[in-house]
Amino acid sequence: MLDVFITSRVRRKIIVVYAKYPDFRTHVRGLAKLIKEDPGNIQRELKRLEKVGFLNAEKQGNTKIYSTNKGFAIFKELQNIVIKSQQAQTARGKKRPVTNEPSI
Repeated sequence: MLDVFITSRVRRKIIVVYAKYPDFRTHVRGLAKLIKEDPGNIQRELKRLEKVGFLNAEKQGNTKIYSTNKGFAIFKELQNIVIKSQQAQTARGKKRPVTNEPSI
């Protein structure tokens, strides 16, 4: 269902991970392994999501660590949409993996 509203597959996977797990923190390559996407595409989408305020970025040495900005204006609403979308897919019996969920 989210694919109708968020057309970028990579962006959708990133939003799902950070909305479902708001305390999740990682760098580009860690996220690339988790959601099985190209690090270059992930980096581009992370920058976009940081620019609009959904993500925070913190420099640690040569690495940027991304985390959810829980103060983002529509964070709770977006989180609810992600959760409801996944529940709807499960209820319909068409559970398509939107992303590989991190083992936290």
